[in-house]
Amino acid sequence: MTREQFDELVREAIDRIPTRFARAIQNVAIVVEDEPSDDLLDDMDVDDGDTLFGHYEGTPLTERSGYGNTLPDRITLFKGPIEDDCEDDEDEIFVEIGLTLIHELGHYFGMEEHDIAPHEERWVRGEEDPDDADADDNGKPGT
Repeated sequence: MTREQFDELVREAIDRIPTRFARAIQNVAIVVEDEPSDDLLDDMDVDDGDTLFGHYEGTPLTERSGYGNTLPDRITLFKGPIEDDCEDDEDEIFVEIGLTLIHELGHYFGMEEHDIAPHEERWVRGEEDPDDADADDNGKPGT
């Protein structure tokens, strides 16, 4: 798959982010790299033979105070590992991009792994987030 094709799948996955989350994302760069570096794999304690599909770098929203004049947080999606795991099947690659994106955004929002899983499951099924229907124009749950 070309980088352009992969990038298009990333754009499609971004378009499917639940509305209340998409509206709340600020100052986050989403980038694609071919592979995670050996240093990153070491820093993340990834075992030999394993890899990363994505990585969040930044300060989660739940840990911020007086947060301003900073570089964007960064979510990196790793093209090679995603393609390899999905055996170059475009539909599977799209699903994995979406799952990885939702997972890393969960870290941006300060969620724990168990809090992220239901959002990943809804994304795979193509279901709307139940809170989207009640979200106001700022993406916050309605009253």
